[in-house]
Formats: sequence, C-alpha cells, structure tokens
Amino acid sequence: MYYVGLDVHWKQSTFCVLDENGRKMSSRTVHGSWDKVLVALSCVKKPFAICFEASTGYGYLYEKLRELAVRVVVAHPGKLRWIFRSKRKNDRIDAEKLAKLLFLGEVPPVYVPAAEVRAWRGMIEHRSGLLADRTRAKNEMRALLRGQGIVAPKGLWALKGLAWLRGLKFLSGFDAVRRDTLLERIVSLNKMIELVEAELAKVAATHPGVQLLLTVPGVGIRTAEAVMAYIDKPERFRSNKSIGEYFGIVPCQDSSAGQNRLGHITKQGPTTVRRLVTEAAWQAVRRNAQVRAKFERIMAGDNDRKKIAVVAVAHYLLRVMLAMLKSGEAWREQAA
Repeated sequence: MYYVGLDVHWKQSTFCVLDENGRKMSSRTVHGSWDKVLVALSCVKKPFAICFEASTGYGYLYEKLRELAVRVVVAHPGKLRWIFRSKRKNDRIDAEKLAKLLFLGEVPPVYVPAAEVRAWRGMIEHRSGLLADRTRAKNEMRALLRGQGIVAPKGLWALKGLAWLRGLKFLSGFDAVRRDTLLERIVSLNKMIELVEAELAKVAATHPGVQLLLTVPGVGIRTAEAVMAYIDKPERFRSNKSIGEYFGIVPCQDSSAGQNRLGHITKQGPTTVRRLVTEAAWQAVRRNAQVRAKFERIMAGDNDRKKIAVVAVAHYLLRVMLAMLKSGEAWREQAA
C-alpha cells in the first residue's frame, strides 16, 4: 500500500507519495485544473490510499478519487490547523504532512455525504444567502428613509408598503434612483426566495426525518430540513452529546493544572443550522412549559444569563433531535 497526501487548489495542486514503510518516494506539483491532477494521480503505483483537506468542491473530488484509490480520506481543515502549526509551510510540505498523517492513521476526517445530500445542503445555504441579501437591501432602504426624515408605515414590505415606497417623492434624483434599485432588488429577491423555498418544500414534504423533527416544539420546516440535511445519517454520531460539537454549539474549553475554563461556543460547523436552531430554541421556550422550565433553571433569575440559557436549550434540542432520528420516535413531553 502506498500513501498519497494531496494539497489541492483550483489552479495548482501538489501531491506526495510514501511507500509502505512511510518513506518519501516522490513529490509532484501539477499546474492546471483538477482533471489534470486526476490524470497525474492515475500514474501513481497502486494500490494507494489518498488524503486531502476539505474545501469547496471536496465532494466532487472525493468521488473522482474513489475511482483511483482504494481509500480516500478527507481531512478536517479546522483540526488540521492545530496539527500543521509551523513556521515552515508550503504546498510540498503540507502534502507530505498529509501523507504522513494518512500513513500513521492520524488524519482527523470529515464526513462526505452523497451528491444529492450535498446539493440539498447547498440549496439550504443558498436560501440563507438570499435572505441575508434581502435583509441588507431592506436595512439600506430604511436608512434611506431615515436620512430623509420619513417615517415608514407598518407592513412596509407587504404589497401596500411597496406601493407606498414607489409613490414617494424625493428632493434628490440620486435618492429616487437608490429607492428604485433597492425596490427592484427586494422584489427580485422575494421571487428567488419563493422559488428556492418551493423546491425545498418538495423534499421536506416527503422526507420522514424532516417530518419527525417537526414534532419538536419551536422547530419549523426550515430548521427541521437544515438539521436533517447536515446530520444526514444519525448513526454516524458516536453519542447524542457529540452533536453539539459538530454544530459548534459547545463552549471552548481550556483545562490545565486542575483548572477548567469554559469560554464562548466554538462556532465550528454550519452557521446556518446553528442560527436556525437558536431561533427554534427561543420559540420552544415561549411555547413549551418543560423547555421553558429548563431555560429558567439555567438562567437562575439572572437576565445576563439569557444568551447562555438559550444556547443551552438549543444544544438540548439538537441532542433530542438526534435521539429522535436514531429511535424514530416523535417528540414526547416526558423527554424534556
């Protein structure tokens, strides 16, 4: 068995090959697209295992490499940064380090979902980006109105509100053009979001996991589909507690010399899911007595602990949702 470490980039990639004893055999830099890298790797002695760091498009590359190698391992980029801390860093060194980690069996791996699931995740993230674009446009419109001393009516983004915006008269032609372009952007984004949500709804309506998660208090369709898409296969999590680390909703920890310091949450993993689950936690606190009791117990009467308490509730909901997906049972009040 040979071991290949691949430091992959879009226009230039480097790979290093170790023999069965971990000795360096060769190193090569390939200029060009991934197709050229794959051609070069097809000439490596077989059988070989290969490792590369997760980045944009890693799923496609993973599937292509599986046609060449007996084993493909995708390394976790965040965890690699701790391993690769060094004053000497370049593509050849990184490729060799990846090959050595693979030889030693010490690569921190990431899960690679199927192409269909990756596309589902991509659509969820696309919707999140569209929402952020629309929020920026709305904020800019409100700033424009405030700059003119204009008080906006309620329901500004409804049809009547948009018609009111179109009818406004500004002293400056610049401001009128800003209004027109912002309106066009908001209306266009509304249509795009509707299209994306309609496609997502087709999957959510028939996915048993999404329907199961909708029984959790405070969890709506957008939260349920995002959690399901990123969990994908519940059995891959060794324990229910590990879900918090995966979504970056556990605190940073510095434990040394008998002292254990906890900081802010790690914020690793998908930001979109973390945001949606936190919003769901607020809804669950309002709607469910048992969840609210948990929230109040953690808050302990201190309003400064509200954020800590809601993050703890979000972590709890994630653990419950993973347990539900593993067991196939819907939400039960006694589980709270």
